[in-house]
Amino acid sequence: MFCIRHKRLTQTFVKYCANFVKEFSGQNQQEIESMARIVKLGNETDNHHAVCAAVESLKAGNVIAVPTDTIYGVAALAQSTASVKQLYNIKGRNGHNPIAICVADIEDLEKWSEVPVSRSLLSDLLPGPVTLVLKRRPELNPELNPFTSLVGIRIPGYPFIRQVARAVGSPLALTSANVSASRSTLAVQEFEELWPKLDLILDGGKLGDTLESRLGSTVVNLSVPGQFTIIRPGSAHKETVEVLSKKHGLLETR
Repeated sequence: MFCIRHKRLTQTFVKYCANFVKEFSGQNQQEIESMARIVKLGNETDNHHAVCAAVESLKAGNVIAVPTDTIYGVAALAQSTASVKQLYNIKGRNGHNPIAICVADIEDLEKWSEVPVSRSLLSDLLPGPVTLVLKRRPELNPELNPFTSLVGIRIPGYPFIRQVARAVGSPLALTSANVSASRSTLAVQEFEELWPKLDLILDGGKLGDTLESRLGSTVVNLSVPGQFTIIRPGSAHKETVEVLSKKHGLLETR
């Protein structure tokens, strides 16, 4: 029943987006470029247009900037090798530096990874500022992180990016909106040097104003049954350890 409902919702949204794009394309080119450059996110109704713009840009093979529940990120279609390579180039990375994927719902985790933990545990952590590192399934693009059998997966506690992932119907390759080794960003103005390399920037305003706000998600390896390893403490370290260790009885390893 969930799958049928999800398919119908996706089909309805795709039709809505098609109508939006048709209306959008009636404007002159200068207007389109200026509007599509930076789109400010507003209330839920306004964001339907932003979701449509993001989906169209991603499906065209572009890289976009999006807010998350921690910091700003840059995203591309994980299943598109050309898009992934473009994302690596923007970040100044190669395949040896893994990039996480973002999905919309907990049900999506099993499509792209092996999940050795309970649904209850997943629901305690997600959506939220946590990246789960799991064994990847062969269905995931082999050109994404080609030198590891693992993949980091996010379901951010930020509705907009989940709406985009759900509407596009494919995982997003997602990484921080900064050049590798530079500090993470909390406002679109902070990664202005990347703007010329991006097709679309979704502006969700300032995401925080403290050093802790820049920590990004907590990264935890759950690929081994019965245990966990914190790879990066991030912004939800204490809460994550409490859920995994105290509530669900997993053994912490280093």
